[in-house]
Amino acid sequence: MTDEIFYSPLTGLNERLRKREFSAVELTRAFAERLGKYGPRFNAVALPLTEIALRRAKEVDDDLKHDRFHGPLQGISFGAKDMLSFAGHPTTWGARPFASQVFDETATVLQKLDKAGSVLLAKLSMVELAGGGGYRLAGASLFGPGLNPWNPERWSGGSSSGPASAVAAGLVPFALGSETSGSIISPSACCGVTGLRPTYGLVSRHGAMPLSWTMDKIGTLCRNVEDCGIVLQAIAGSDSKDPGSAGKSFYYTPQYARKLSDMTLGFSPDDPDWADAESRPALEAALRTARDLGAKVLEVSLPEFPWGSLTDIIIGTEGGAAFESLIASGKVDELADPSQAAGLKANLGVLAKDYLRAMRIRSLVKQKFRELFTTVDVLVAPSRYNVAPKVSEPLDGPDPFPSGKAKGPGMTSLIPAGNLAGLPALSVPCGFGGGLPLALQFVGPAFSENSLLAFGREFQARTDWHLRRPPLSF
Repeated sequence: MTDEIFYSPLTGLNERLRKREFSAVELTRAFAERLGKYGPRFNAVALPLTEIALRRAKEVDDDLKHDRFHGPLQGISFGAKDMLSFAGHPTTWGARPFASQVFDETATVLQKLDKAGSVLLAKLSMVELAGGGGYRLAGASLFGPGLNPWNPERWSGGSSSGPASAVAAGLVPFALGSETSGSIISPSACCGVTGLRPTYGLVSRHGAMPLSWTMDKIGTLCRNVEDCGIVLQAIAGSDSKDPGSAGKSFYYTPQYARKLSDMTLGFSPDDPDWADAESRPALEAALRTARDLGAKVLEVSLPEFPWGSLTDIIIGTEGGAAFESLIASGKVDELADPSQAAGLKANLGVLAKDYLRAMRIRSLVKQKFRELFTTVDVLVAPSRYNVAPKVSEPLDGPDPFPSGKAKGPGMTSLIPAGNLAGLPALSVPCGFGGGLPLALQFVGPAFSENSLLAFGREFQARTDWHLRRPPLSF
């Protein structure tokens, strides 16, 4: 198995499995060996499941032998963020107080992928409790800081740190992550992989750690845009066990996607001014490419709201309720980052009137986005305005968006804004700054995933940033 295999798209791997160029067992064993070699280097693995994966791969080989085909994910290994339960095995949520936690039911998304013939190879590391109390250290995890395959002195991003590192290093073909406010888009950008955050409610969260019932979303981190569409089709759909389920399915249909020339792309000319000096040239070039994809373009700006306060209050209040028993027991003090423990304790003190006021303002946020999407179909902006931070530096350093740096705020608040409104987002690699990856995000109205994928697919057809591989021989 050459490196080409480890960085192949899902359709390529599946086609070679069908042609019997190698078996599912051979492919699974190759990825397992690579995960065992490099996974610990990046603190990416929470729980290897090699023996179980090989048994499942043997079943897939039997299906393939008898021409029982189940789609493009059949025989493909993957990893899952350790917030998703896998029956009979530890699901730690990245936190020491839950290190021995075992559930007797498997998360819906893992059941769906198993039905599609995918092979769960490992649970992957994450920031403890998905950062629900706020954290200031990259090492806020039971498994240590997520290290970036492009430079292990840099962070892989949070809270889906393990999934981002594992996909970037070619340790798994794809991985499942989660986002409440940035936990797919940000690590995807840091590690140079393609990440898709779906519309709130499109993918079941049954069997996933609850942080914020009104904002949590399960999504995917992949090699390219097409892979994201394929995986989303497999995991999306109604689920009566998730009260937040939208009752909708998703079908990846690039052949029926609207022409880009029939759509309007919204952007802010102020965005590059917010980037640091080493990131600005690549982001400027990427935004020019995005504006030249064939769609009509229109300068826009986000509606003005206190984005940080809104997300802090809503996630904090709902997270405090979700982890009330942990806080009351005192075990919250076992967390790796003291600021996370302090934040969770403080969350229990949020007044009901403040939470309700934030939720009322949130309804205005959704209304303003509906109005914005009457003028544009998709928004584009940097996923991050700078490269991955050093692991040794606190994450709550100087304000990355100091006042007076640009004429306007641009799209700097698109991550919290999009999550508050429950909107889908697609992050695609778009260049490098100081040898580290940068990315653009495409954001659209609810359930517009196929439009986002159309923009991302055309962007990747014109660039090769998603094909770059990190040097693993430090």
